[in-house]
Amino acid sequence: MGPVLRGALRVVYPPQCLTCETPVAEEGTLCPACWPDVRLIHGLACDKCGIPLPGESATAVLCDDCLTIARPWGRGRAVLLYGGGARRLVLGLKYGDRHDVAAPAGRWMARVARPLLRPDSVIAPVPLHWWRLFRRRYNQSALLAAALAHETGAELVPDLLIRNRHTGNQDGRSRADRFANLHGAIVARPSRSPRIAGRHVLLVDDVMTSGATLAAASEACFKAGADAVDVIALARVGREETD
Repeated sequence: MGPVLRGALRVVYPPQCLTCETPVAEEGTLCPACWPDVRLIHGLACDKCGIPLPGESATAVLCDDCLTIARPWGRGRAVLLYGGGARRLVLGLKYGDRHDVAAPAGRWMARVARPLLRPDSVIAPVPLHWWRLFRRRYNQSALLAAALAHETGAELVPDLLIRNRHTGNQDGRSRADRFANLHGAIVARPSRSPRIAGRHVLLVDDVMTSGATLAAASEACFKAGADAVDVIALARVGREETD
């Protein structure tokens, strides 16, 4: 799209805040009223799941959950604490066709993800079951993975994983039920397995709650021959909402 056409479109359709309909000067930004309601995760956070922790530490630390729950991946990061403006961002991307969220989210995720990346890293999204993909028309995690790969220059394999059965909605399930429901539900696509053999995989999802989906995806990558797996989510649900 040329600058003239882009300028004309901005006159007709001015950029809007990513979480509300307030006009903003630049695409992919938040209005002054919405920024304070988006909680960025910074400072000390769990090295496995990215949840913010009190205090300071010069070394990697784990939250109570990650000390007791086996996480098959190595390191985990998240950009936002789910709730308020972050919740509106995620839901807009997930259900509201707000594809414009993906590009700025990719930039935010890139800042957090760069220390995790290796020269041989492959970026891959958590998959949707084909029926849910058919109904939604797109995979929000794939949009985020593509944006992150664009920002970092890492190789993107958007169809690395397959969700081989419909697992339904995880809302309302206990943590144990979430893990049981996802067990074995995600596998690596046979034709893509050679792309990750002996390499590092960075898995991308929109939200991490219990970590069950990312655990199933990580196990699928290791079964396909990945050397290491790390994970990143746009938003991390607080501990009080994961039980």
